Amino acid sequence: MSTRRALICTMAGALLAAARAGRAQTPGKVYRIGWLSSGPWAGTQPLEVFNPGMRELGWVEGRHYMIDNRYTEGRSERIAAHAADLVQRKVDLLVCSGTPHTEALKNATATIPIIFYYVGDPVGSGLVASLARPGGNVTGLGGIGPGFAAKQLELLREVVPKASRIATLFNPAVSLHAAIAAEVEPAARSLGVTLRPIELRSPDDIDAAFATLAREPVDALLIFGQGFLFEHGARVAKLAIEQRLPAIISFQEVARYGLLMSYGSNIIDDVRRLPYFADRVLKGAKTAELPVEQPSRFYLTINQKTAKALGLTIPQSVLLRADEVIE
Repeated sequence: MSTRRALICTMAGALLAAARAGRAQTPGKVYRIGWLSSGPWAGTQPLEVFNPGMRELGWVEGRHYMIDNRYTEGRSERIAAHAADLVQRKVDLLVCSGTPHTEALKNATATIPIIFYYVGDPVGSGLVASLARPGGNVTGLGGIGPGFAAKQLELLREVVPKASRIATLFNPAVSLHAAIAAEVEPAARSLGVTLRPIELRSPDDIDAAFATLAREPVDALLIFGQGFLFEHGARVAKLAIEQRLPAIISFQEVARYGLLMSYGSNIIDDVRRLPYFADRVLKGAKTAELPVEQPSRFYLTINQKTAKALGLTIPQSVLLRADEVIE
């Protein structure tokens, strides 16, 4: 009896999966998804999360869709060319990470649907008209909300209470960074902190930025997020430790590489929601009417190994708030 029941359940499950797959696509059509990002990094990769999520909704890679991947490897000069190439391939859907990639795709097409993830300020960057009604061919996941960068600065000062001069690594070509700087400046004044902005436009600027820090000593470092910092996070962490700089960034992965702290949303949380958007759009939903989803959670990561190397004692109040403590 149990064997028969198991067989019935197995057959029912197979029929349900087949029905989902049948509903998920136009018969005989294999959709093409163009994917533009800075590149892979150590740890879980976006496609390792995206493809299983698509399968749960009845989509199977290779049978119902295929992906054209383009990596810019943190090189801003490559973004426009890769975006144009994907558009010329007449893909059915475009997926991208970060503001620069999304801006490039939006400039390249006004008709192909674009889904972004891990974008800091979709409205302020001009990618969408509003979070509730994007209004164009672009929607997705992002938005850090007001007070985020000030919170990072406060956390850094809580860990290094005597810090009076803090450097910021920023990219003047990234529109979000101007908004972050405007938010951080009054927060710094209220904390009695002087900020020293240093430009960091590409991986080629990393050594020069830290050479500047060596000539102009500061007490700590606030790093504004950029896509190439995933790939070059280990190098940045190493340089920060060598110069004995307590530093904070929004990317958990870079804290795992060795940077002292991170506070921000998790890119994989965004990727887990991408199949929902892709499923809706490929079934005919309009991006203009699909609300942008903001992060529901921010993670605090502390690298205790780095703290010990820097001779810092992390306050217990901070450790208790941490989502991850790396020993």
